[in-house]
Amino acid sequence: MPVDTDKIKEILQSYPADQHYSLAIMQDLQHEFQYIPREGLEALSDYLGVPLSSLYSMATFYKALSLKPKGKHIIKLCDGTACHIRGSMTLVEGITRALGITDGETTDDGLFSLELVNCLGSCALAPVMVIDDTYYGKMTMEKLPGVLDSYRKEG
Repeated sequence: MPVDTDKIKEILQSYPADQHYSLAIMQDLQHEFQYIPREGLEALSDYLGVPLSSLYSMATFYKALSLKPKGKHIIKLCDGTACHIRGSMTLVEGITRALGITDGETTDDGLFSLELVNCLGSCALAPVMVIDDTYYGKMTMEKLPGVLDSYRKEG
């Protein structure tokens, strides 16, 4: 799918051409495209006069940024201590069976991506899963199909 270069230019031009804004610009590119397209990184390099390798290092350092397309819905599954003890790995297996993806992957239809995270800060609700900005506490294998189906119906 071709990348909207006009949108990239619009995002770049909404910031001063100053290296201090590189992370904020990458976050905006990520938000717009669900990842940072190569065209966006190259345009950012030209705009700021920063080596592409420096921006690449930054984009690969932050887990919130991705150079690969992500799904429309991002599933973040906590595997911190409390969640792990309460069965988060069973949920990973359930998601893998239901969607055919594992940590860091995106479904073929581009609807879901799965990310295992170290902590979501909601230990009392363990195990916790977040889809987009919605928290699902005390998740179980029984609840999982209904939650996933609600996002499938949305499209």
